[in-house]
Amino acid sequence: MAFLDWISTAQSRLKAIAPYPSLRSQILNNPYYRFQTLEEVELAASLGVKIDANQAGVDDWLRLPGLSIHQARTLTELAQSGVQFHCLEDLAAALGIPIQRLKPLEPVIQFCYYDGSSVYTIKPVNPNTATVEMLLRIPRVDLYLARAIVENRIQGPYRNLIHLQRRLSLPGELTADLMHYLKF
Repeated sequence: MAFLDWISTAQSRLKAIAPYPSLRSQILNNPYYRFQTLEEVELAASLGVKIDANQAGVDDWLRLPGLSIHQARTLTELAQSGVQFHCLEDLAAALGIPIQRLKPLEPVIQFCYYDGSSVYTIKPVNPNTATVEMLLRIPRVDLYLARAIVENRIQGPYRNLIHLQRRLSLPGELTADLMHYLKF
């Protein structure tokens, strides 16, 4: 009997450690899959999934169990405004929560650093507030397009990249080139 109990326990542990292949596929291939348990967080980390705290968007943060949409937006907006997160303590302070709540998520969170003064660092601009001169610093933006972006704001702010593309009738190739340089 003891041997059968041991086999049963080993099988249970194996299921917990090595989830079904479809779960692995979900974690690796679906960027909107929200981890359900801390075991899934650890599995994601073992599969190489990482969330860069200084580049993560709302959808990235929402993958983590226990984070609300409000918290995800807060972290994203802070990072976009230039706040650099250096450690879990920074994230906890920004959210006003104890560090212990974030400790279990540590395996998938990484802290990369970006030199804002480097010519290689992309500095996105908001097309709703940027001047013509600021827009001209973006590759592929000429004077005609910069003026069109500014003048078209009279109709109201651009909601997102698709909205900008449609309002200005931009080709897909140009929109693809601009998407890394614009933030809304």
